[in-house]
Amino acid sequence: MEKPNTNQTDNKVLCSDEIEASADLGQYLSDNDQILLPVVNLIEQSKLSLDELINQIGRLVIEGLLKASAAQLAGPKQQGKRNGGKPIQWHGTQAGSVSLSERKIKVNKPRLREKGKGGREVEIPLYRKLQNNRRLSERILEIMLCGVSTRKYQQVLPKAAKSAGIRKSSISRQFIYQSGEQLKKLCERPIDGDKILIVYIDGMVFGKHHMIAAIGVDQEGHKQVLGVSEGASENATVVKGLLVELQQRGLKANRKRLFVIDGSKALRSAIDEVYGIDNFVQRCRKHKIENVMGYLPDYLRDQVRSAMRAAYKLPFREGVARLKKQIEWLQREHPRAASSLLEGLEETFTVNRMDLAPSLQRVLCTTNIIESPNAGIRRTAGRVSRWESGEMVLRWAAAAFLHVEKRFNRLMGCSHLWMLKAALSDGAVSNNLAKNGEAA
Repeated sequence: MEKPNTNQTDNKVLCSDEIEASADLGQYLSDNDQILLPVVNLIEQSKLSLDELINQIGRLVIEGLLKASAAQLAGPKQQGKRNGGKPIQWHGTQAGSVSLSERKIKVNKPRLREKGKGGREVEIPLYRKLQNNRRLSERILEIMLCGVSTRKYQQVLPKAAKSAGIRKSSISRQFIYQSGEQLKKLCERPIDGDKILIVYIDGMVFGKHHMIAAIGVDQEGHKQVLGVSEGASENATVVKGLLVELQQRGLKANRKRLFVIDGSKALRSAIDEVYGIDNFVQRCRKHKIENVMGYLPDYLRDQVRSAMRAAYKLPFREGVARLKKQIEWLQREHPRAASSLLEGLEETFTVNRMDLAPSLQRVLCTTNIIESPNAGIRRTAGRVSRWESGEMVLRWAAAAFLHVEKRFNRLMGCSHLWMLKAALSDGAVSNNLAKNGEAA
């Protein structure tokens, strides 16, 4: 078979920046179809699987491109001759590897040296560019967040292990680096606080480590992960630190917002201290019901749970009155359950006081919005048997939150958010009503 012309001009066409689009490459291959004949023969005669064949073709193509790139510096390689007029000379080959999106491929790359005794090694421009490709690291992070452990990663990318020897320790290092970058990105990205109407805050537990996270919702119903912090929501220092950080990044205290929280007293106090007493706070009803149930015997739980759920559907004053009667009834036999129900009672009815559409009330009365991605993080991290540090927890949480953020839907009932915006700016509806009612 006739060999294609390998002069310097053709080499330049193959690998230079002049090939700017796939149409140009297609036209080149069409005009020089003899280049593809070895590939056709390989396909027709090969007994390899399709993946193996693609891997081999990819290796050959990359090695050809590396040679073409080297030829731009040292001139065409000629058997038994040295390019006397060139300051850079061919100097054999050496093993290397190139990162593709989901694998690394071992290649034999040319070596170049400066002319003369003791000449320095010269780097091939294309090889350096391929080495700086971070798509492999990013793909590793994505696959791990989808639930693949480092021990099983070689099964997901079998060609990677075979072609470049990727091992568990290497994948772990890649994940640590990438998740650290994600944590830095989350902690540093600015927040457009003027658009945020709602802030959900909830906690999670990873082994012995606690973490709190905040998600914001803007006027159009779009959700955004605002931040994460190590520590429990009952820790006043931790929750205040998170809120101060959010304020520094753009969530200023220049407008009223609705805070939906898990019921923590420390978190409730920190909101007043950092953002002022005029903001609205809705305590999560799901958390409240679970807390009360924890103080009741099994035979009473269904009854009290049903009574609480029914009361939450009533207008503010009527619903509060019904639950206060429930508290009086519980006080005699189960005082701790009664105290739990009474604590922050009016703030479990905040959205009822704002006369919002029922579809919007349903998503504003619980922290389910933040608990849903939390559940995804727990599934993702469920294979982790030992949480070594809070820093490890934060890296995992930040990476997982930013991963699920890409698939966030708009808030249910978002078409009625104008009603919430109006209620937040209406001076006649004061959040102090809840405190006054609680004091009574």
